[in-house]
Amino acid sequence: MTDRIAYKIFSVAEFEGFRRDGVFVGSPADVADGFIHLSAASQVDETLERHYQGRTDLILAAVDVALLGDAVRWEESRGGELFPLVYGTLSMAAVMGAGPVERGVDGALLLPG
Repeated sequence: MTDRIAYKIFSVAEFEGFRRDGVFVGSPADVADGFIHLSAASQVDETLERHYQGRTDLILAAVDVALLGDAVRWEESRGGELFPLVYGTLSMAAVMGAGPVERGVDGALLLPG
């Protein structure tokens, strides 16, 4: 896969802890699965719909996966799509930008970067 930027959806509390500690070991779902779930830009909307519907306490972070090296693997998931997964921890140094999950006037998701 060639996408250099992937996205992680955090609760506000998770992101505040990440910012404070400088490292993120994963949400409870990530820890249970053994990796940190990320989404490519084209996958974020569906991830929000499937796993975070109705939540208003969310932060979306743009992650430079190139900085994570071999810890990132693109693996098949729903519908045969390849998703970026982090096997290890996520460093704040790899976050290029972050902000609340927001949509533009046209309803399109606004991606931080």
